[in-house]
Amino acid sequence: MARLIFNYQLLREEMMLRFFVLIFFALSCSANAQTNRTELKRADLTGTNMEIVVSVVDVSPGNNLVRHTHHGEEAVYVLEGATLALPDGKEVPFPTGAATINIRDVPHGGFKVAGDKTLKMLTVHIIDKGKPMMEPVK
Repeated sequence: MARLIFNYQLLREEMMLRFFVLIFFALSCSANAQTNRTELKRADLTGTNMEIVVSVVDVSPGNNLVRHTHHGEEAVYVLEGATLALPDGKEVPFPTGAATINIRDVPHGGFKVAGDKTLKMLTVHIIDKGKPMMEPVK
């Protein structure tokens, strides 16, 4: 009888562990779904140890673009503008047609898309070859 109770407890603990792993995986997937980046083209930058990456980035209303840096330069052109909610609560427009350049290793992002419009941006990165596209700021 004691052996049966022991096996039942092990089975129950294993089921709970699987449940928590499943929940963690689901939350991780939904967090990654907040920002959708579609890579359009990637190529070596001639004569350097760098590469060019062209992408379209969508950030849906209510979702965040985490504060991050790049191992190179990033040029951004806003295809479809939206209102950004900054960490201090201030809301600012990021209109269609706006352009910006983010320089190497300088933190940027860290905003939430406010309102009901998805922010859609064309990005061009010139980054060190073999390095990750972005590094979250800790």
